[in-house]
Amino acid sequence: MTRRVTLAILGAGTAGLTALKEARRYTDDVVLINAGPYGTTCARVGCMPSKALLEVAHAYGRRDWLAECGMQNGEALTMDLPAVMAHVRRLRDDFTAGAVSTAKALGERSIHGRPRFVSPTTLDVNGERIEAEAVIIATGTRPNLPEAWRTFGERVVTSDEVFELTAPGRRVGVVGLGPIGVELGQAFAQLGCEVHGFTRGSRVAGLGAEPVNQSLLAALRRQMHVTVGADVKLSEGKAGIVVQADGRDVEVDWVLASLGRRPNVEGLGLESIGLENHGVTLDARGVPRFDPATLRVGDLPLFIAGDVDGLRPLMHEAADAGRIAAHHALNPQAQRLARRTPMGVVFTEPGAGYAGLTADSLPASGIVTGRADFSRQGRALTAGRNAGCLQIYAEERSGRLLGAEMAAPDAEHLLHLLAWSIQQEMTVDDLLTMPFYHPTVEEGLRTALQSARRERGEHRTRPDLPLRCEPAV
Repeated sequence: MTRRVTLAILGAGTAGLTALKEARRYTDDVVLINAGPYGTTCARVGCMPSKALLEVAHAYGRRDWLAECGMQNGEALTMDLPAVMAHVRRLRDDFTAGAVSTAKALGERSIHGRPRFVSPTTLDVNGERIEAEAVIIATGTRPNLPEAWRTFGERVVTSDEVFELTAPGRRVGVVGLGPIGVELGQAFAQLGCEVHGFTRGSRVAGLGAEPVNQSLLAALRRQMHVTVGADVKLSEGKAGIVVQADGRDVEVDWVLASLGRRPNVEGLGLESIGLENHGVTLDARGVPRFDPATLRVGDLPLFIAGDVDGLRPLMHEAADAGRIAAHHALNPQAQRLARRTPMGVVFTEPGAGYAGLTADSLPASGIVTGRADFSRQGRALTAGRNAGCLQIYAEERSGRLLGAEMAAPDAEHLLHLLAWSIQQEMTVDDLLTMPFYHPTVEEGLRTALQSARRERGEHRTRPDLPLRCEPAV
């Protein structure tokens, strides 16, 4: 039995669902094929349940500062960790309900099953043959977990499983301190757990600028143990798991393995459909090489979208990738769409992240750096959130803003402002003519901008105010 369709979308996560929405602007002749649970990684196991946990953790973590400010009897506050986890799951279930209803609304155009390619545009699903004019692979990713660690069973969890814990033990090991590891590690520390975090490299949260990295490390170490440059081994202990690293042993009740993610491409049969006849090879992850602008695989009507593409593994980027893939799949001669300015936010306290270029991706010359120290910033001091620093990068010749990295209070908002400014190709001087209210953390951005201007060797020739446009005479 063969079904012929205009477009087949593999995966019902962010990229797949957004591709479906975009495609249906042009045609209803679309099938959505999904092998796993419905719903985005963000809503099910990622950004939304983690933020639900972090909001509680950050609020509870403020009790020591409040005691310094005069709050009495704060030591009587206790945290019911099982109740917190139940709260997180309730919110999580609400977030994921929409994806299931979308799939049901598609009726027979939603197929639950594991697809396998017979040719670049022909699929076998549950014994049914589907021939599509174009196919989008948006099958997502799953966490890495060393095979040897699986022997510890439910005592070693990944970010896909951590929110299912009903009564987590109070001694926690976190292996891997990228954005997920630092967020969840700090959250459990603020909730009263003894947390030991380990990372193989020297940087945390994906930060590139060393001063910013050190400022976040200092903040984390006030709440949890952090070991950098560590090769970790796990073994059985007397009453838990022994984490061996940096010449010392630490026994914990459970371990969060935060070791990155791998693409869900096994079983698709991509290695056996003759892609090499079209000049296409598979990368080291088993994903076909593709054009990062159009997401198209060679000259085939085959597209890669979302976390599986390995380009920008973030929800808003996966959504844009779904839009791009569907647009080009159904409009092959269309003008290429540009990507938005890259931005990443880590919801620690202080928050952290980047907008535009980072220290690791800057040109080798012709760049100036502006800096601000939030440990002494006025509004941050009044709120007891005075930690972190900001670096901005600008083109030396023109002053055009190119990127920023930070660990700072309310970093999520500052990073949005900076990403918008970078995308608008604004200069340091352009930004300094914008209003800065007092007292706000945004004044720290003004400090960094002024620092960048000084590094360019420039001095003000007029006040930092916009010029009045007088009517022509």
